[in-house]
Amino acid sequence: MRVLDVEQGSEEWLAARLGVPSASMFGKLITPTGKRSSSFDGFVNQMAAERITGASTPFPQTDAMTRGTELEPSARAFYELETGNDVIEMGFIKHAELEAGCSPDGFVGKDGGIEIKCPMPHTHIETLRGGVMPAKHIPQVQGCMWITGRDWWDFVSHHPSMHTLITRIERDDVFITALADLVAEACESIETLVKEYKA
Repeated sequence: MRVLDVEQGSEEWLAARLGVPSASMFGKLITPTGKRSSSFDGFVNQMAAERITGASTPFPQTDAMTRGTELEPSARAFYELETGNDVIEMGFIKHAELEAGCSPDGFVGKDGGIEIKCPMPHTHIETLRGGVMPAKHIPQVQGCMWITGRDWWDFVSHHPSMHTLITRIERDDVFITALADLVAEACESIETLVKEYKA
């Protein structure tokens, strides 16, 4: 992996991710069950367009997203207090060979990482009732383990007025193999489109 020492959300971080498939968007390439996503081609087009134009795709910040960002530090502190684990915050990490990457919410110890979600109250209750990480986050979490080479990831769903769910997700090499193949295909397609259509 290639670790880029950039602050998440900064101009440098945005530049590093420009036209690069990242774990938070891997769900556009692969379904939680390991199949090719129906949005695969559209996402490839989006990444190629970013590379060609040098401009990120507009992504409106919703109130829920802003709130989640604001709550993340307290969720991280809760996790550290609850588990006794120290979290090392990270910037953007690229795959050793592919132009793909991830922005982990943090590394934990030598082998783990953390993904923090601070959802709307009704979504958090749904997660608490399920007692597990919602399937929609599988591509992102497994993608982080693939890019970083780590063995497990703690998923945290936090709301300051309710219980916090902390659940450990183990590395799934079968899923990661399927993911790696699709991301490699996407990266190759992006490169081809950039070469073909850049003025």
